[in-house]
Amino acid sequence: MAPRQDPSASYHPVQDALRVLETVARRDTGVNDTELARETGVPAERLTTLLRMLRREAYVEQITDGAYVTGAAFGRLGSAEGHERALRDQLQHTLDRLRDSVGAAVYITRYVDGEVEVAQYADGPATPKVNEWVDFRSSAHATAMGKSLLTQLDHDGRRDHLARHRMARLTSRTITSDRLLLSRLASQPPTVPVLDLQEYAVGTVCAAVPITAGSSVGCLALSLPVEHAHRLRQAADTLNRNATPVLLSLTI
Repeated sequence: MAPRQDPSASYHPVQDALRVLETVARRDTGVNDTELARETGVPAERLTTLLRMLRREAYVEQITDGAYVTGAAFGRLGSAEGHERALRDQLQHTLDRLRDSVGAAVYITRYVDGEVEVAQYADGPATPKVNEWVDFRSSAHATAMGKSLLTQLDHDGRRDHLARHRMARLTSRTITSDRLLLSRLASQPPTVPVLDLQEYAVGTVCAAVPITAGSSVGCLALSLPVEHAHRLRQAADTLNRNATPVLLSLTI
């Protein structure tokens, strides 16, 4: 069940962000943006956007002379002691910000030992999480997060998953043909969000984007009440553009 080696929309920003972080970390006394542009090769406009994100996420901070040094989050994630707790806290901080940015409940989901697993989520009174009326592990064929995870597997991996989980009809929109689902998964562009338009639950629409880090398979997802369906594609695009901090946390 090897992950399919397709590039995601977040791949290049993460690579650039890692180059910037590595350069900052090598310079104990700090490094300014001009030096960062020269040493990393990241264009000035993209560098400005990356530095803004890295500061917001506390990976870097600016000292009095304007130079950049590593921030608190980078120190916590770079330490072997307490790494798992630091990673969970950092991801939760990012999810909370994303929830407020897209105006929807957001989730990090992973494919672990052949099963769908919601690792973390952020919701709130105005952004309720989806009611898990059918176990997400057995409904990957109907959810945006499940389908996003399946698109990242190879063909044999997808067939194996569907062989272990019967494709039940959850709503009138649910795909129950494995041939049709496999065809759609194979043709899904890796840079385009996967959508669920009331396939899992009547009254809920969802979107998901891949966050594959190394050999692990994961996705970032959101859910909205159907009365906000008109916001789904824009929210999905915002989620896709803002996946970089999540991938960065998982990579460090």
